[in-house]
Amino acid sequence: MSIIPPDPRAQVPTPIVIVGHVDHGKSTLIGRLLHDTGNLPDGHAAAAAASSARRGLKIEWAFLLDSLQAERDQGVTIDSTRLPFVLDGQPFVIVDAPGHRQFLRNMVTGAADAAAAVLVVDIAEGAQEQTRRHALLLRLIGVRHVIVLLNKADRLDYDQARIAAATQTLTALLARMEITPAALIPASARHGDNIAARSAEMPWYDGPILTEALKAVPPLAPLHDLPLRLPVQDVYRDGDTRYVVGRIESGRVRVGDRIAVGSHGTTAEVAAIAAWHAAPQIAASAGQSVALVLAPDVVVERGDLLHAPDAPPQRAARLRARLFWLRQEPLRVGESFTLRIATAEHAVTVARIDRVVQIDDLTEAPADTVPPEGFAEITLHAPGGVPFDAFTPGRLGGRGVLVDAWQQIVGGAPLLGPATAPVQDAVFPVDSAVSAWDRAQAQGHRSGVFWLTGLPGAGKSTIARAAEALLFRRGIHATVLDGDTLRARLNADLGFSEADRAENIRRAAAVARIQAEAGLVVIAALISPQAAQRDAARAIVGEGFHEVHVHADPATCERRDPKGLYAAARAGRLAGFTGVDAPYEVPATPDLRIDTDAATPAESAARLADHIEGIVRLAARPAAARG
Repeated sequence: MSIIPPDPRAQVPTPIVIVGHVDHGKSTLIGRLLHDTGNLPDGHAAAAAASSARRGLKIEWAFLLDSLQAERDQGVTIDSTRLPFVLDGQPFVIVDAPGHRQFLRNMVTGAADAAAAVLVVDIAEGAQEQTRRHALLLRLIGVRHVIVLLNKADRLDYDQARIAAATQTLTALLARMEITPAALIPASARHGDNIAARSAEMPWYDGPILTEALKAVPPLAPLHDLPLRLPVQDVYRDGDTRYVVGRIESGRVRVGDRIAVGSHGTTAEVAAIAAWHAAPQIAASAGQSVALVLAPDVVVERGDLLHAPDAPPQRAARLRARLFWLRQEPLRVGESFTLRIATAEHAVTVARIDRVVQIDDLTEAPADTVPPEGFAEITLHAPGGVPFDAFTPGRLGGRGVLVDAWQQIVGGAPLLGPATAPVQDAVFPVDSAVSAWDRAQAQGHRSGVFWLTGLPGAGKSTIARAAEALLFRRGIHATVLDGDTLRARLNADLGFSEADRAENIRRAAAVARIQAEAGLVVIAALISPQAAQRDAARAIVGEGFHEVHVHADPATCERRDPKGLYAAARAGRLAGFTGVDAPYEVPATPDLRIDTDAATPAESAARLADHIEGIVRLAARPAAARG
């Protein structure tokens, strides 16, 4: 198969993303639209009709889109589908983005380059939670030209008054998200009303039908007229010649042009634009992949951004970003990630959560965390600085994503611009140059914090030390943070007031996180009697926190009394002692419960070690780690 580079003179298709709540009719709309405008390949309509008949259905237009069997079986769109589409000679690319909640991260990718969006809403059901989320996503990624298709008007019997009331409600909701629809079209995708032809059922509607609204979408600005941006994909050497390879995201480059390397500002001349099995090129523009030969042969690496010396990107160590948070745990200040922009990767830390959008009422307020699948504006700190273009709708610059230590994308983060640095925010942790994944591969296991909680005398420290030894013999790098050891050293300045006990937990959790980030399995053995204390530890440690309840009957713990503390508390010499005159809150849903009444210390330690190994051990250790 040959790859033909795009012709910059050709008309660029306008990308349109279709979004909406599951079951509101996106796939049906697209199938009907393609059929009614003559954009279906031969045989597709017949295949959809046959597939529908096998299920005892009338023709299901969605079957034209849902090519995956899983999608047909589940009735939801799983991945983003891109379809070429032509209206009166005007080219489009239709992006069918998933609507089901669990597929939202695919929607972020699918809508990233859209010039406009069609928001599909079941007019009988009105806006649902996913409708609000999709509208906020459109705002997040900068899609401002929004066409609202008020689908399933037949469910309201095409009644003008009822449709007008629903339209007014939806318009008010979108206005709160700073979205003014370019058109609100009452329609029925199933019956073809106001899709490619005017509906005889709604003669009172005099606005544009869908095809008319699509043809009115402003085309994207030609990317080749913008400043040069060439993210370096890789650098290859053939003999004495070094080839700098990448895709031109915007602008043009010609042999003889002077270009600069974004990471260090060194300039060089484009000596040649090489081609594989073809004559060398004289020039190239946005959308083309190129291999440049530079003179002199300056140092260029993957992730560098090549640009014209007189039109550089911005550079900042503190960045304002919009965020759509994908992880199923809250985001907290102080967490560190990799920021990916095109081919570049930068270590960043969340310095501040400026404001969070409340999905229910769409208000914005400062917050300490961003909830799962939440929207926010945050400040990122990058110690090395980041060259970037502020995000602009319709362009590729500034489209960042956050990646965790396990190489999972956990958030979409378009960059808005540099951020100011208040004095109180001037301290930032710096991540290790060795990633958590690299450590895990070298060691053959992941890190983690296993927080042992239980009454005094339950056996936490005993089984923690024994499990540490077992894990060591199994090749797992483990360490123990014991409450008494911490009290004697790091926390020697703390007493036993409520504030000091909270600080004791905070310090222990902070140390546990640092050790886990260094690749260790940490077994923390502390009474931590209150659920709130353990929740605070979990919040500090973040991912990799596991709660273990070491249980023993209170009478058994007092009978053991290894330190004589129960006796001192009973005699009145020790106030506020857990298990005597201070309560212990039993964990409701610990990850592991070990009953030391029913097992020997050796059996309990083995159970703990087995539990830990089952979580942290990689499926297969690399040869380097085994040797």
